[in-house]
Amino acid sequence: MNKYIVEFIGTFFLILTIGLTVIGGAGSFAPLAIGSVLMVMIYAGGHISGAHYNPAVTLGVWMRGKCATSDVPMYMIAQIVGGALAGFIVMYLLGKGGAPAENFDPIKALVAEFLGTFALVYVVLNTATTKSNDGNSFYGLAIGFTVLACAYALGGISGGAFNPAVAVGVSVMSLSSWANIWVFLVGNFAAGAAAALVFKAVYKGDD
Repeated sequence: MNKYIVEFIGTFFLILTIGLTVIGGAGSFAPLAIGSVLMVMIYAGGHISGAHYNPAVTLGVWMRGKCATSDVPMYMIAQIVGGALAGFIVMYLLGKGGAPAENFDPIKALVAEFLGTFALVYVVLNTATTKSNDGNSFYGLAIGFTVLACAYALGGISGGAFNPAVAVGVSVMSLSSWANIWVFLVGNFAAGAAAALVFKAVYKGDD
């Protein structure tokens, strides 16, 4: 149960930060805050749950063999519930939601979400699940900066979710239309699976 609570807390604060900075008008500083809160929440919860905070990461880590099958449904439920609740709290605190991008192109967004999520899951698998990097102190920074970089690079195309729980949260906050949530779900989960397959093909460690 402790693992699921940690997944809920980490995902909640990630998406709370997304909403408060994006809707609250942080502008170009929003990705910096988002990457930073992800980093600190990974350091806070990594030793308990692995600090996935993302159903696509959970899928990739499970395919890599580092997450028990019995944990996968509860991890994803905790993440989605945390994301949805954060969305409602943001709207309560700010008294408003956001507005979906007017120039949203589903196909381009799908490609952007796939690329950003692939990079994220690939970095997670290589920095946080291998014996060769066991006990390192940089994994949280590496993962947080991956989200930061991809948010700046790809956020203008898709909104920069790279995470199905974030997709739910931003839909609750009206930053994205519910009609477009399939773009995030397909792109994110496909990328998580692809990253796991590529990792298993290229990583030749004994673990």
